[in-house]
Amino acid sequence: MCGIVGYIGPRQAAGLLLEGLRRMEYRGYDSSGIAVVNGNGLKVRKAAGKLSVLEQELQDDMPSGTIGIGHTRWATHGAPTTPNAHPHTDQSGRIAVIHNGIIENSGSVRRALELRGHTFKSETDTEVLAHLVGEFYQGNLEEAVAMALREVEGAYGLAFISADEPGVLVAARKGSPLLVGVGEQEWFVASDASPLLQHTRSVVYMDDGEMAVLTREGYRIRNLETTRISKPVNQIDWDLAMVERNGHPHFMFKEICEQPESLHNTLRGHLLEDEGTARVSGLNLSDEELKQFERIIITACGTSWHSALIGEYMLEEMARIPVEVEYASEFRYRNPVVDQRTLVIGISQSGETADTLAAIREAKRRGARTVGLVNVVGSTIAREVDGGIYLHAGPEVGVASTKAFTSQVAALALITLRIARLRNLSILQGRQFIQALRLLPDKVAGILERAGEVEQLAERFLRNSTNALYLGRGVNFPVALEGALKLKEISYIHAEGYPAAEMKHGPIALIDENMPVVFIAPRDAVHSKIVSNIEEVKARGGKVIALINEGDKEIERLADATLTIPDTLDLLTPIVTSIPLQLLSYYVAVARGCNVDQPRNLAKSVTVE
Repeated sequence: MCGIVGYIGPRQAAGLLLEGLRRMEYRGYDSSGIAVVNGNGLKVRKAAGKLSVLEQELQDDMPSGTIGIGHTRWATHGAPTTPNAHPHTDQSGRIAVIHNGIIENSGSVRRALELRGHTFKSETDTEVLAHLVGEFYQGNLEEAVAMALREVEGAYGLAFISADEPGVLVAARKGSPLLVGVGEQEWFVASDASPLLQHTRSVVYMDDGEMAVLTREGYRIRNLETTRISKPVNQIDWDLAMVERNGHPHFMFKEICEQPESLHNTLRGHLLEDEGTARVSGLNLSDEELKQFERIIITACGTSWHSALIGEYMLEEMARIPVEVEYASEFRYRNPVVDQRTLVIGISQSGETADTLAAIREAKRRGARTVGLVNVVGSTIAREVDGGIYLHAGPEVGVASTKAFTSQVAALALITLRIARLRNLSILQGRQFIQALRLLPDKVAGILERAGEVEQLAERFLRNSTNALYLGRGVNFPVALEGALKLKEISYIHAEGYPAAEMKHGPIALIDENMPVVFIAPRDAVHSKIVSNIEEVKARGGKVIALINEGDKEIERLADATLTIPDTLDLLTPIVTSIPLQLLSYYVAVARGCNVDQPRNLAKSVTVE
């Protein structure tokens, strides 16, 4: 969500902070700011709006100093205004803080501080924390932060600096990602790796309840008491080029086009064709343990939840094991039936989604074994689950997830294949499934070569629409949900996804000559049923765009427009049917002049509830 970057070293901090914030713009934000310490005290500059507004203000007045912190804010407590932007300072104006997360008891702390004479300039919970640290400050920023954090409740990723200690930067984490970057005689703190890649690939991942103290001599990690903690230094395997657009008009389009490669990378090393199964040693589960599970729960949010639904179809069809898909945001607040015979799979592109992390922790507390499907090595979910699969899709910068979605489906296919072979699937069926998986990257590449056809459909049917329906059956019903979500996210057109048969139970009332209806209609086991659904829409004047297999003359005759998709196994069609829908939403958004990579009100990863 919000972005944090901090620096201490020999170089001027302000330019480095702005550069780091620019690399985190993809996370979603509505204001930005920096604070730098120099011989004249603490210089804080911030502005509502895009980072360019702040950069313009700093053009002729860049604060000097070799230690500083920077932030991009996504509003939670208080409107997106300049006073509410970070950094915030304490009562004295000599301590500054930036904060991701929510301080849940900020109201009571604020009232107590006001009774002791504190006055506040913003509506934020973060300023309350700054004042609390200032009240505890007795010449030692590290200890003041530790004392304050023992008094607050909630989630946070934090970085503090003080005008009275120009050689100290203190960071802390609880529930919001934070890492330390280790450079050549310089040190960084950031909420993700992207602002560090130009300077270092050596990072230390912080865990909940930990503080980092950065000085000009080095860094150390401790808990909120006094215990020092030894942490390994990890190497990031991304490079700077992977988080640049490289000539593409948008990150989203770049990432759509990368899917042949990202799918190949997800599958690489996992397929054992001779045995007709998948190697999934990262799950840290023996074959005997995999056979003993009585049911599987998959928990996720947003696009990842849609991939989870596809996983449910796969696992129940191929492995014949009961599967439930849970919204992670709901799972932890009810009383789920989970025990040691339950396998819980959490899916999160970032590996930091707050609700998914909380759901996994709840499952572990109840005795379940947990598996994570994540894209970011070293992320919190990756470190807390019992095992998992890294997607290896490469960094996904666009807010609307594309390549991570198809990689999640591919990873679920690997788990499905392994469990199915242990339970009931023949070696011949397993080999057939593997052969189909191997062909997917090339099939996706073939669809991408015809992106111009999708652009024409976007212009003809959806650019000027205010509503749209996406309909699919069976394993492609979740694809309908995902297609509608993509259109909503980046073009702001209201869209809904439904099982096609449910149309007559209400949504059919919406259909008229102004309603585009997108059908996901491959030639699968329910093809004849979806033909009937298309007939119903056409009878009411609706405009039908259909995804079909080559040679489907029946739907070609009925639909207003069609786009052909390659043949594959029924359970794998979501990977090929989702690609045209990603392109469709992209081209509609571009045609409408929307900010494709940074859609309004959205953040890339949701690290607060």
